[in-house]
Amino acid sequence: MDTRNTSAPSCAPSGVADGQRPLRANQRPRVRPPAPAPAAHPAGVTHDNSRHTTRFTVIGNHLAQHRELSLLAMGLGLHIQSLPTGARVDIKTLADRFPEGATRIAAGLRELEAHGYLRRIRERTPGGRIVTRTISCNQPAAPRNLPTTAPGRAAKPVRVPRPQAALAHAAPPVAETDADESHTTPGMRPEPTQPKPSEKRRPLPAVPQPGYSSPDLLRAATAILADLSALDPRLHLSACATAHLAPGVAAWLERDVPPAAVRHALTSGLPPEGRHSPHHPAAVLAYRLTTELPPPPPFRTPEAPEPVRHPLQNCDHCDRAFRAPEPGRCGECRPVAPGRTP
Repeated sequence: MDTRNTSAPSCAPSGVADGQRPLRANQRPRVRPPAPAPAAHPAGVTHDNSRHTTRFTVIGNHLAQHRELSLLAMGLGLHIQSLPTGARVDIKTLADRFPEGATRIAAGLRELEAHGYLRRIRERTPGGRIVTRTISCNQPAAPRNLPTTAPGRAAKPVRVPRPQAALAHAAPPVAETDADESHTTPGMRPEPTQPKPSEKRRPLPAVPQPGYSSPDLLRAATAILADLSALDPRLHLSACATAHLAPGVAAWLERDVPPAAVRHALTSGLPPEGRHSPHHPAAVLAYRLTTELPPPPPFRTPEAPEPVRHPLQNCDHCDRAFRAPEPGRCGECRPVAPGRTP
């Protein structure tokens, strides 16, 4: 009888679970409803969020869920807002950072600028240089940058300059491009303004006129102008410009200038292709035809014509030789006309 039964309970169960208080008299036990079973296939996204304490950026849903911005523009806007003040956000820097090319990044930046998430401001430094400052806005004012239009039509983005007082309270600049305006990266330049009527292209300057109009001379001048594009592709002229410049070239040919010399005078010394290339080649040619017109050739006294020497002929009457244009009689054998002395 010294063996203990290990399967027998030591005491009767009290009916109170661990960690619970015993029930009082006339108190019913609390029964919790069973937890709902998780769905076998949940629909939509399920978030598993953790609270950020360091290295986080607050992004508004107006950017993350924008209806008109592309996914690339949204990503660029999120990246730019997460950068510290002074970080460079030019196209070359972003193209080195992301696998997208410079063309797609430039298009995304233009979208952000059109919807008010970026602003480009040109300022002049004390040294006289023009720099472009980029300002990132985390809460753009859409009605200011996108005017209302008729229903069903997309509003065209219009840049409206802000007063200097409002810029003083705006968000701090994200990046500053310390470069001359002529070297600004394509795709991030401010929107071009329409030229005023007074700033339209001026008419071509006048060219010298020949002393006499000859169809052959004008035809040769037109051929010279047509051959200039083969020597320099930048000198491709329109029909209107060729008709305007042809009399000037004819004035050169009238002064005994060879066609090769005319081509050399019009094409030599032009700036190399690039930044200083001529934007209006017809005006450049008109200027050269006028300012470099050679003087007329010196006047030469016409020389006396050489005397005509007729061939020798034999006289039909006396068979003597004499010079005459046609055979016949010499002067002694010719009959004397009435009233003429022999």
